[in-house]
Amino acid sequence: MPTPKVPHILIAEPDPWTSDLLAQLVLDVRPDAKVMQVADGREALARCKRGLPDLVIADGELGGIDGVELLRQLRRHPRLPALPFILISGRVDATSVRAVRPLAPSAYLGKPFNAAKLRKRLVALLPAAEERAGRLEPALLLNSLAEYLDSVREEGQGAPLLGDVREAVSQSLQADQVDLRDLDEVFSRDPQITARLIAAANSAAQHLGMPCQTLAQAMQRLGITRVLNLVLGMALERNARLRDPRLAELAETVWRSAQRSAELGYWLASELDLDAELCYTAGLLHNIGELALLRSLQDWQDAGGSLGNEELEDVLRRRAASFGSALRIRWRLPFGLRELVAAFHGLGSGVFSREALVLNLCAALLRLPDDQPLASLLGERSARLLRLDPRLLERIPQRLLR
Repeated sequence: MPTPKVPHILIAEPDPWTSDLLAQLVLDVRPDAKVMQVADGREALARCKRGLPDLVIADGELGGIDGVELLRQLRRHPRLPALPFILISGRVDATSVRAVRPLAPSAYLGKPFNAAKLRKRLVALLPAAEERAGRLEPALLLNSLAEYLDSVREEGQGAPLLGDVREAVSQSLQADQVDLRDLDEVFSRDPQITARLIAAANSAAQHLGMPCQTLAQAMQRLGITRVLNLVLGMALERNARLRDPRLAELAETVWRSAQRSAELGYWLASELDLDAELCYTAGLLHNIGELALLRSLQDWQDAGGSLGNEELEDVLRRRAASFGSALRIRWRLPFGLRELVAAFHGLGSGVFSREALVLNLCAALLRLPDDQPLASLLGERSARLLRLDPRLLERIPQRLLR
């Protein structure tokens, strides 16, 4: 039986987060697919004229020409009547649906669309490929690990996900009703989900007024369906979980450190009547660079690269901070949140918010050797600026320090 040819998929979607989700859904169904992503209807039409894709997924409200007009122009071509075309639109009233029906889209989905249902449509539209080893193309390899990490630092996928997230998403998608509070309980422990949902909530397509700086704020702005879609997309990404036992063990250690920092920041901020949710978020994200680096190291090995134990330790020590900084900037996390994350690693010159001082104090608390008393931290710059009551240190729950 001949192997199905590699499909070429065109995604026309102005919101980069939704575009990446659509691409991930396609690649989950056909890992070998060639995906082209554009943000404008005219560019989409030009791409189709240069080379016809096997499937078009288009937003109904594209700039230039909208998704309906794109479909109409493609249907005018006498040789293209059967081109699969999925239209995603905010116009779901009866008049709009009737107007599109003669153009025979393969699917007409309302916003926000259900990612799980869309994936089922893609399975029907894209013929299955033969099983292939989940390896990167050897052409992606550079001469050394250092060159490879330099090349991917600005474009990495971010951190892997906690092990129980995929199951939680699956259960939520199957439930009749989902409460944002239930999702928050699961997702609030995961640095990758927290960072990316905050970034998505602050994107140009979602931005309304003050920036979101916590997971709860981001989920409220995005809504349940979009939250589930974005998290499902993360769970489907290649290397959402690490297969190398060494990397997976290191990731577990980093996750535990992130959660302990988050909980300690929340406790201290609550005691000081500060923004506890914001301090929790900054604590959770302070070491996301280590997780992103571990994921890139898994990619390197999947592409055929070698990674010795000593090299692994050296890379983590020298590269994690730059991966974290690049990730926070690329996702355009709010400046106030980035300032708090930076304060965890050190205080420079200038004026700091009290929340930033809390994060810096958290780092000092977690670095303190077991044989030194907590009172020795009263000399820390952050403790002095906070005018910390010595009795507060004595009340810190031991579980947050170990």
